Amino acid sequence: MLNTTFYKLLFGQLLLLWVISGCATTTHNPDPLEPFNRAIFVFNDGLDKTMLKPLAKVYKTIVPKPVDKGVSNFFSNLDDVVVIANDLLQFKFKQAASDTGRVLVNSTVGLVGFIDVATKLNLPKHDEDFGQTLGYWGVGSGPYLVLPLFGESSIRDSLGQGADTFLDPLFYYTASQVDGSALAPYVLKGVDERAGLLELETVLEAAALDEYSYRRDAYLARREYLVYDGNPPQDDEIFDDDEDLFDDDQEDEDLDDLFDPSTDESATN
Repeated sequence: MLNTTFYKLLFGQLLLLWVISGCATTTHNPDPLEPFNRAIFVFNDGLDKTMLKPLAKVYKTIVPKPVDKGVSNFFSNLDDVVVIANDLLQFKFKQAASDTGRVLVNSTVGLVGFIDVATKLNLPKHDEDFGQTLGYWGVGSGPYLVLPLFGESSIRDSLGQGADTFLDPLFYYTASQVDGSALAPYVLKGVDERAGLLELETVLEAAALDEYSYRRDAYLARREYLVYDGNPPQDDEIFDDDEDLFDDDQEDEDLDDLFDPSTDESATN
Protein backbone atom coordinates (compact mmCIF):
# COMPACT_ATOMS: atom_id res chain seq x y z
CA MET A 1 0.00 0.00 0.00
CA LEU A 2 2.84 2.40 0.84
CA ASN A 3 4.51 1.88 -2.51
CA THR A 4 1.26 2.34 -4.45
CA THR A 5 0.61 5.59 -2.59
CA PHE A 6 4.11 6.81 -3.45
CA TYR A 7 3.57 6.30 -7.17
CA LYS A 8 0.17 7.97 -7.04
CA LEU A 9 1.71 11.02 -5.35
CA LEU A 10 4.55 11.08 -7.88
CA PHE A 11 2.15 10.95 -10.81
CA GLY A 12 0.01 13.68 -9.26
CA GLN A 13 3.03 15.94 -8.85
CA LEU A 14 3.96 15.43 -12.50
CA LEU A 15 0.46 16.38 -13.57
CA LEU A 16 0.67 19.53 -11.45
CA LEU A 17 4.02 20.44 -12.99
CA TRP A 18 2.51 19.98 -16.44
CA VAL A 19 -0.29 22.44 -15.67
CA ILE A 20 2.04 25.00 -14.06
CA SER A 21 4.65 24.81 -16.80
CA GLY A 22 2.03 25.29 -19.51
CA CYS A 23 1.99 28.98 -18.69
CA ALA A 24 5.76 29.21 -19.09
CA THR A 25 6.14 27.25 -22.32
CA THR A 26 7.32 29.19 -25.36
CA THR A 27 8.02 28.03 -28.89
CA HIS A 28 11.60 29.26 -28.99
CA ASN A 29 12.62 28.42 -25.44
CA PRO A 30 12.71 24.72 -24.59
CA ASP A 31 13.89 25.47 -21.05
CA PRO A 32 11.66 28.13 -19.45
CA LEU A 33 12.11 26.35 -16.11
CA GLU A 34 15.91 26.73 -16.18
CA PRO A 35 16.35 28.28 -12.70
CA PHE A 36 14.35 25.44 -11.14
CA ASN A 37 16.08 22.85 -13.32
CA ARG A 38 19.56 24.07 -12.45
CA ALA A 39 18.77 23.90 -8.75
CA ILE A 40 17.60 20.30 -9.08
CA PHE A 41 20.61 19.55 -11.28
CA VAL A 42 22.96 20.76 -8.53
CA PHE A 43 21.05 18.65 -5.98
CA ASN A 44 21.24 15.54 -8.16
CA ASP A 45 24.92 16.13 -8.90
CA GLY A 46 25.72 16.43 -5.20
CA LEU A 47 23.76 13.28 -4.42
CA ASP A 48 25.54 11.45 -7.21
CA LYS A 49 29.02 12.47 -6.05
CA THR A 50 28.41 11.66 -2.39
CA MET A 51 26.39 8.47 -2.73
CA LEU A 52 25.59 6.95 -6.12
CA LYS A 53 28.97 7.31 -7.82
CA PRO A 54 30.94 5.80 -4.88
CA LEU A 55 28.47 2.90 -4.76
CA ALA A 56 28.87 2.41 -8.52
CA LYS A 57 32.67 2.33 -8.20
CA VAL A 58 32.52 -0.27 -5.42
CA TYR A 59 30.00 -2.29 -7.43
CA LYS A 60 32.22 -2.16 -10.50
CA THR A 61 35.23 -3.24 -8.45
CA ILE A 62 33.78 -6.20 -6.56
CA VAL A 63 31.28 -7.59 -9.06
CA PRO A 64 32.78 -9.84 -11.76
CA LYS A 65 32.16 -8.65 -15.31
CA PRO A 66 29.99 -11.67 -16.28
CA VAL A 67 27.75 -11.06 -13.26
CA ASP A 68 27.62 -7.33 -13.99
CA LYS A 69 26.61 -8.07 -17.57
CA GLY A 70 24.02 -10.56 -16.39
CA VAL A 71 22.42 -8.04 -14.03
CA SER A 72 22.24 -5.46 -16.84
CA ASN A 73 20.68 -8.06 -19.14
CA PHE A 74 18.13 -9.01 -16.49
CA PHE A 75 16.83 -5.47 -16.07
CA SER A 76 16.96 -4.92 -19.82
CA ASN A 77 14.74 -7.96 -20.27
CA LEU A 78 12.20 -6.54 -17.81
CA ASP A 79 12.29 -3.22 -19.65
CA ASP A 80 11.41 -5.03 -22.87
CA VAL A 81 7.94 -5.65 -21.43
CA VAL A 82 7.43 -1.87 -21.38
CA VAL A 83 8.86 -1.66 -24.89
CA ILE A 84 6.35 -4.20 -26.22
CA ALA A 85 3.39 -2.29 -24.76
CA ASN A 86 4.56 0.92 -26.42
CA ASP A 87 5.24 -0.90 -29.69
CA LEU A 88 1.56 -1.84 -29.75
CA LEU A 89 0.40 1.65 -28.76
CA GLN A 90 2.38 3.02 -31.73
CA PHE A 91 1.00 0.33 -34.08
CA LYS A 92 4.51 -1.06 -34.64
CA PHE A 93 3.23 -4.61 -34.81
CA LYS A 94 6.24 -6.14 -36.56
CA GLN A 95 8.56 -4.65 -33.95
CA ALA A 96 6.20 -5.78 -31.19
CA ALA A 97 6.40 -9.35 -32.50
CA SER A 98 10.20 -9.16 -32.55
CA ASP A 99 10.37 -7.75 -29.03
CA THR A 100 7.90 -10.36 -27.75
CA GLY A 101 10.09 -13.08 -29.19
CA ARG A 102 13.06 -11.41 -27.55
CA VAL A 103 11.45 -11.54 -24.10
CA LEU A 104 10.34 -15.16 -24.54
CA VAL A 105 13.79 -16.31 -25.65
CA ASN A 106 15.73 -14.41 -23.00
CA SER A 107 13.30 -15.35 -20.22
CA THR A 108 13.63 -19.07 -21.00
CA VAL A 109 16.83 -19.99 -22.83
CA GLY A 110 18.51 -16.89 -21.44
CA LEU A 111 17.83 -17.86 -17.81
CA VAL A 112 15.29 -15.17 -16.88
CA GLY A 113 17.16 -12.62 -18.96
CA PHE A 114 20.64 -12.94 -17.48
CA ILE A 115 21.97 -14.07 -20.85
CA ASP A 116 21.07 -12.07 -23.96
CA VAL A 117 20.43 -14.94 -26.37
CA ALA A 118 17.89 -12.99 -28.44
CA THR A 119 20.39 -10.51 -29.89
CA LYS A 120 22.47 -13.39 -31.24
CA LEU A 121 19.29 -14.73 -32.89
CA ASN A 122 18.79 -11.42 -34.74
CA LEU A 123 16.14 -10.11 -32.33
CA PRO A 124 17.63 -6.68 -31.59
CA LYS A 125 16.97 -4.48 -28.58
CA HIS A 126 14.58 -1.56 -29.19
CA ASP A 127 13.95 1.56 -27.15
CA GLU A 128 10.32 2.60 -26.77
CA ASP A 129 8.51 4.25 -23.86
CA PHE A 130 5.26 6.08 -23.25
CA GLY A 131 6.92 9.46 -23.67
CA GLN A 132 7.83 8.41 -27.20
CA THR A 133 4.31 7.08 -27.70
CA LEU A 134 2.84 10.46 -26.78
CA GLY A 135 5.27 12.11 -29.19
CA TYR A 136 4.33 9.61 -31.90
CA TRP A 137 0.71 10.71 -31.61
CA GLY A 138 1.63 14.39 -31.81
CA VAL A 139 1.94 15.45 -28.17
CA GLY A 140 4.66 18.09 -27.80
CA SER A 141 7.50 17.54 -25.37
CA GLY A 142 6.75 20.66 -23.34
CA PRO A 143 9.49 22.34 -21.32
CA TYR A 144 12.69 20.56 -20.40
CA LEU A 145 12.51 19.32 -16.83
CA VAL A 146 15.09 17.95 -14.39
CA LEU A 147 13.53 15.62 -11.84
CA PRO A 148 14.97 14.91 -8.39
CA LEU A 149 16.81 11.55 -8.50
CA PHE A 150 15.54 10.73 -12.01
CA GLY A 151 17.46 13.46 -13.84
CA GLU A 152 16.86 14.74 -17.39
CA SER A 153 13.32 14.68 -18.71
CA SER A 154 10.54 16.88 -20.10
CA ILE A 155 6.95 17.41 -19.09
CA ARG A 156 5.77 14.85 -21.65
CA ASP A 157 8.49 12.34 -20.78
CA SER A 158 7.85 12.75 -17.05
CA LEU A 159 4.22 11.79 -17.57
CA GLY A 160 5.43 8.96 -19.77
CA GLN A 161 7.69 7.68 -17.00
CA GLY A 162 4.74 7.68 -14.63
CA ALA A 163 2.65 5.67 -17.10
CA ASP A 164 5.48 3.23 -17.84
CA THR A 165 5.75 2.53 -14.12
CA PHE A 166 2.44 0.68 -14.28
CA LEU A 167 3.76 -1.48 -17.13
CA ASP A 168 6.98 -2.37 -15.33
CA PRO A 169 7.02 -5.84 -13.73
CA LEU A 170 9.16 -4.42 -10.91
CA PHE A 171 6.27 -2.15 -9.91
CA TYR A 172 4.02 -5.10 -9.13
CA TYR A 173 6.76 -6.77 -7.11
CA THR A 174 7.44 -3.66 -5.02
CA ALA A 175 3.71 -2.93 -4.59
CA SER A 176 3.32 -6.31 -2.90
CA GLN A 177 6.11 -5.69 -0.40
CA VAL A 178 5.67 -3.96 2.94
CA ASP A 179 9.29 -3.60 4.04
CA GLY A 180 12.50 -2.06 2.76
CA SER A 181 13.16 -4.97 0.39
CA ALA A 182 10.74 -3.33 -2.05
CA LEU A 183 13.35 -0.75 -2.97
CA ALA A 184 16.22 -3.22 -3.35
CA PRO A 185 15.63 -3.97 -7.07
CA TYR A 186 15.48 -0.27 -7.91
CA VAL A 187 18.64 0.44 -5.93
CA LEU A 188 20.46 -2.39 -7.70
CA LYS A 189 19.18 -1.23 -11.09
CA GLY A 190 20.24 2.37 -10.40
CA VAL A 191 23.72 1.37 -9.23
CA ASP A 192 24.14 -0.96 -12.21
CA GLU A 193 23.14 1.78 -14.67
CA ARG A 194 25.41 4.30 -12.94
CA ALA A 195 28.33 1.87 -13.09
CA GLY A 196 27.82 1.61 -16.82
CA LEU A 197 28.28 5.38 -17.16
CA LEU A 198 31.56 5.66 -15.29
CA GLU A 199 33.68 5.35 -18.43
CA LEU A 200 31.74 8.12 -20.18
CA GLU A 201 32.43 10.77 -17.54
CA THR A 202 35.85 11.69 -18.90
CA VAL A 203 34.36 12.37 -22.33
CA LEU A 204 31.57 14.47 -20.83
CA GLU A 205 33.92 16.53 -18.69
CA ALA A 206 36.18 17.22 -21.67
CA ALA A 207 33.34 18.15 -24.02
CA ALA A 208 31.14 20.31 -21.80
CA LEU A 209 31.97 23.85 -20.75
CA ASP A 210 28.54 23.99 -19.10
CA GLU A 211 27.55 20.45 -18.17
CA TYR A 212 23.94 21.42 -17.54
CA SER A 213 23.45 22.92 -21.03
CA TYR A 214 25.38 20.10 -22.67
CA ARG A 215 23.26 17.40 -21.07
CA ARG A 216 20.02 19.29 -21.73
CA ASP A 217 20.74 19.72 -25.43
CA ALA A 218 21.94 16.14 -25.78
CA TYR A 219 18.82 14.83 -24.04
CA LEU A 220 16.38 16.85 -26.16
CA ALA A 221 18.17 15.91 -29.40
CA ARG A 222 18.19 12.22 -28.49
CA ARG A 223 14.53 12.21 -27.52
CA GLU A 224 13.51 13.83 -30.80
CA TYR A 225 15.62 11.25 -32.62
CA LEU A 226 13.88 8.40 -30.79
CA VAL A 227 10.36 9.77 -31.22
CA TYR A 228 10.83 9.94 -35.00
CA ASP A 229 12.82 6.69 -35.23
CA GLY A 230 15.91 8.47 -36.49
CA ASN A 231 14.08 10.67 -39.02
CA PRO A 232 13.05 13.90 -37.27
CA PRO A 233 11.17 16.43 -39.42
CA GLN A 234 13.18 19.22 -40.98
CA ASP A 235 12.49 22.91 -40.52
CA ASP A 236 10.50 23.93 -43.62
CA GLU A 237 11.34 27.58 -43.16
CA ILE A 238 15.06 26.84 -43.29
CA PHE A 239 14.68 24.87 -46.48
CA ASP A 240 12.46 27.53 -48.04
CA ASP A 241 15.13 30.12 -47.32
CA ASP A 242 17.75 27.82 -48.78
CA GLU A 243 15.72 27.38 -51.95
CA ASP A 244 15.37 31.14 -52.35
CA LEU A 245 19.04 31.66 -51.72
CA PHE A 246 20.31 28.96 -54.06
CA ASP A 247 17.61 28.93 -56.72
CA ASP A 248 19.99 29.44 -59.66
CA ASP A 249 17.30 28.69 -62.24
CA GLN A 250 15.19 31.60 -61.02
CA GLU A 251 18.21 33.89 -61.04
CA ASP A 252 19.03 32.85 -64.61
CA GLU A 253 15.47 33.64 -65.70
CA ASP A 254 15.68 37.08 -64.12
CA LEU A 255 18.98 37.77 -65.88
CA ASP A 256 17.57 36.58 -69.21
CA ASP A 257 14.61 38.93 -68.85
CA LEU A 258 16.97 41.77 -68.01
CA PHE A 259 19.27 41.32 -71.02
CA ASP A 260 16.90 39.78 -73.61
CA PRO A 261 16.57 42.26 -76.52
CA SER A 262 13.13 40.89 -77.44
CA THR A 263 11.90 41.90 -74.04
CA ASP A 264 13.04 45.47 -74.62
CA GLU A 265 11.33 45.62 -78.02
CA SER A 266 8.05 44.32 -76.68
CA ALA A 267 8.26 46.80 -73.86
CA THR A 268 8.94 49.64 -76.32
CA ASN A 269 6.01 48.67 -78.51
